[in-house]
Amino acid sequence: MKYEGVVIRPPSEANSLILQVTIGCSHNKCTFCPAYKAKRFRIRTFTEIKEDIDEARLNTPPYRRVFLADGDALIMPQEKLLQIATCLQEAFPSLQRIGIYGNAKSILKKSVAQLQALKEHKLSIIYLGIESGDEETLLHVKKGTTYEKIVEAGKRVKAAGIKLSVTVLLGIAGVERSIPHAQKTARILTAIQPDYVGALTLMVMPETPLHGMVEEGNFIVPSPFDLLQELRIMLAESDLRHCLFFSNHASNYLPIRARLPKDKESSLQLIDEVLDAGNTSFLKPEHLRAL
Repeated sequence: MKYEGVVIRPPSEANSLILQVTIGCSHNKCTFCPAYKAKRFRIRTFTEIKEDIDEARLNTPPYRRVFLADGDALIMPQEKLLQIATCLQEAFPSLQRIGIYGNAKSILKKSVAQLQALKEHKLSIIYLGIESGDEETLLHVKKGTTYEKIVEAGKRVKAAGIKLSVTVLLGIAGVERSIPHAQKTARILTAIQPDYVGALTLMVMPETPLHGMVEEGNFIVPSPFDLLQELRIMLAESDLRHCLFFSNHASNYLPIRARLPKDKESSLQLIDEVLDAGNTSFLKPEHLRAL
């Protein structure tokens, strides 16, 4: 398998074959994200991709899951995605699921019918980074989309019958818009009704524009307990049905795994207990946090 640069995949794809079909991210302007800054975006040729598929077929056990990297591989033309999916099914007869990163733009370039066609070729889950439902925050971090477009994209995935896993980012609005960010993120989650929500916690990386803003005093990261308050608001003010909500990423201070709506009250109670205690010993130490 030939990989260019660091290849990132969702935690749930740990046992999947990681197939790099694009290099980098077609947007690559988010102020907080260091993942693809060293890469220039391009779509790999089908010949390159097929060579990797053939190598994986010959040298590894049969895969049941495949993840298509890099950052938003869904931006690829429909015909090429179908060609890749067909090739994967031929190489791995036991294939059950193909996963892929998408953003609002790449999703909205596909009609519901096109997404359904991809689903028929085993594309079963799309990972979408929402980060925030707050328009001002989306603009500030250069996400390149709007509240309305994110909602439309999420609903389109759901209408196609594809599982939708989204991420939101605690702390991304800074101290100034911490509460509006949490409230409007709860609102956008309710509007979309994703199957999975992963709440990650902001970690300011040196190679990002956000780091420069922090250094200059133009962005203040909320305290750990303020970040927990954001998490509480997102849980309390959203109305999520048939959803798994996680905040157990390595970046998080307090691990939560909740099946909603069943575990909503118990999760809120746990957060309240930690907030009321105000004891940092209940939180993950800084040296254990990671991306």
